[in-house]
Amino acid sequence: MKIVLYIISLTVLSSGLSCSQSTDSVTLEHAEKPYENEQFSNYWYSGKAEVASYILKQSRYGEIHDGKAVLIFVTEPFSKSKQVKLDNPEQAGDDKITVMKLNFTKKFTTGIYPYSMMLSSFTPVDSYNQPKTLKVTMSSQEWCGQVYSQMNLERRKYALKSFSYFEKEGDQELSIEAALLEDELWNQIRLNYKALPIGEIKIIPGLFHTRLMHKNLKPLLATATLNEEAEQITYQVKYPERSLSITFDKNFPYQIQSWEETYSGMGGKELTTSATLDKTLHIDYWSKNSVSDKYLRDALNLK
Repeated sequence: MKIVLYIISLTVLSSGLSCSQSTDSVTLEHAEKPYENEQFSNYWYSGKAEVASYILKQSRYGEIHDGKAVLIFVTEPFSKSKQVKLDNPEQAGDDKITVMKLNFTKKFTTGIYPYSMMLSSFTPVDSYNQPKTLKVTMSSQEWCGQVYSQMNLERRKYALKSFSYFEKEGDQELSIEAALLEDELWNQIRLNYKALPIGEIKIIPGLFHTRLMHKNLKPLLATATLNEEAEQITYQVKYPERSLSITFDKNFPYQIQSWEETYSGMGGKELTTSATLDKTLHIDYWSKNSVSDKYLRDALNLK
């Protein structure tokens, strides 16, 4: 089997390589490109998105709260310079790039008040020539206030803008080393899971976690494993104080079946946020916006 490579600055792969070998020195001449085959094109370039709902068990304030999560995957034309969706892609020339976009939402209630969270990640489909995710955004709203964060790739750095109603976080603009992003793992699974880095890696934790836990955003050392079973595969990232496991189908289109995030919460109590797949639609949801289309929410078990 050919070695599948995915270059990420300061990230390492283990598919036949030493865990200490930098990917900057790896030759990509014979790397596979699964995103160029007919099966991929028929699913992801069909003019539809994959919309999947999940039963969410969200840890917050030392307890587990019921909720709903939705993962929406779709390919779209993107501007490399402006890092936004193109209005007229046919006129964009070399500025056009196709990305896998993930819109990831969570809704859950803590006591009397609700949380509504959303994360978007924009990863180039052609990871052979464009190996780094271009942009990630995250917003969170609840009755105490709201926060918003945005990361944009600028060569070997991510430019971070973060806004919060908390005084100690406030309004910030930072520059962060462009390591692997936890928030791009979901897209990478759908594009080419065999290129996921294994062994000791440098990774930037997800924006959902860092904002909820009020953590500074910076690369951390972690250990990544890929466990292949009969029908499913689990990719796990273990940080010093936290772990994230994502389980997905072994066969194309590698749909994500579940995930778990375990960490120490209030008072050092270990808590686990988990989600399991409920319903899926392969649909052009953006055209289903009339009153008569509301029945489709029932098809996803969304109230």
